[in-house]
Amino acid sequence: MDITAIHQIFLACASVTTDSRNCPQGSLFIALKGESFNGNAFASRALESGSAYAIVDEEAYAPEGDTRYIVVENSLKTLQQLANYHRRQMRTPIIGITGTNGKTTTKELMSTVLSQTHNVLYTLGNLNNHIGVPLTLLRLRPEHDLAVVEMGASHPGDIKELVEIAEPDYGIITNVGKAHLEGFGSFEGVIKTKGEMYDYLRMRKEATIFIHNDNPCLKKIAYGLRQIAYGNEDGLYINGHVTGNSPYLTFEWKTGNESKYHEVQTQLIGEYNFPNALAAVTIGHFFGVEPEKIDKALAGYTPQNNRSQLKKTADNTLIIDAYNANPTSMMASISNFRNMQAENKMLILGDMRELGKDSADEHQKIADYLEECGFKDIALVGELFAATRHSYQSYPDVTALIAELQREKPCGKTILIKGSNGIKLSSVVEYL
Repeated sequence: MDITAIHQIFLACASVTTDSRNCPQGSLFIALKGESFNGNAFASRALESGSAYAIVDEEAYAPEGDTRYIVVENSLKTLQQLANYHRRQMRTPIIGITGTNGKTTTKELMSTVLSQTHNVLYTLGNLNNHIGVPLTLLRLRPEHDLAVVEMGASHPGDIKELVEIAEPDYGIITNVGKAHLEGFGSFEGVIKTKGEMYDYLRMRKEATIFIHNDNPCLKKIAYGLRQIAYGNEDGLYINGHVTGNSPYLTFEWKTGNESKYHEVQTQLIGEYNFPNALAAVTIGHFFGVEPEKIDKALAGYTPQNNRSQLKKTADNTLIIDAYNANPTSMMASISNFRNMQAENKMLILGDMRELGKDSADEHQKIADYLEECGFKDIALVGELFAATRHSYQSYPDVTALIAELQREKPCGKTILIKGSNGIKLSSVVEYL
């Protein structure tokens, strides 16, 4: 069956699912494979649970004569081809977003701002990989007049694959930093992979990028593209400045031909969120959202999922940034915490994962920076931090830290919690 015929079946279905445990009535189930599972084996369960059709890539799981089964050569490739075909039929302008840090927050801010005026489809959560991007595109409907599609990467070629599926008309790379070095091989590998978005857009006539003018790495690789720039410098499409950070980010912004600044009080923690917010201002203004609506949207946005959240408990004030960590974001968080006006500061920091051969050096740089900052009350969690030269208390894992917190609970402190998701630092919150 060719992709046009499969697309007609898709249009007749209520939704798409790849999870046999979640099959809404009338949905299209696509059987995917992983290292420890074979979705083909659950196709019959999906049909029994409510799916109208099941795409499988092993004939043994498709009973002869049952027209509800669609046998293809490769289910994953079919999912991706179907998403690309559907994207072309919809012709919705798409903004592709990637970057080492801040892409999910920026995506959320952009979508919040654009939704003030437009009907926007955007990536849910962080479904930004070779499966999540196609699933996002398959949610496109005629009523959408814009789409914001987040794209993540952990290996060279990942972004190239995703932009060829999504075919964005506009692009933004939030930044490039030291993350997933084990997969990329080096920081240069990170830059090259993120730059695959720019490479794709160069091939499209009249493609536009939104670029942080203060980032030299991005400016270096953005040649040959129409650039809408934002940053601190006067005369840019949008320029702005941080005006406060205790603890919430406050900033001002204006267009290149305005004399008066707009001021925005956000619910975001950290100066490092300023470029994310300014990107949302830039894209909102470019797509015709009125300044007052931009300001209202940014002021009303509340971060979720352990991304720079402020939480006040009965005993302490917590800054929770435990969703992810890499050397660039870790350094930014510590620097911001250093500058924040607060008394009795404490840091709980967890290992940074997937750094490969650079892991020991990068963890030592963080430990050295902590010494430079003069912090006294620090708990380091994980074997990688434990192996560094430092004068702080360290714990092999979060269970050991929780045992100590149960024995002696901190009180009256402002606490930064930052680490890779795998360290599970979010589980310490209830003990603080």
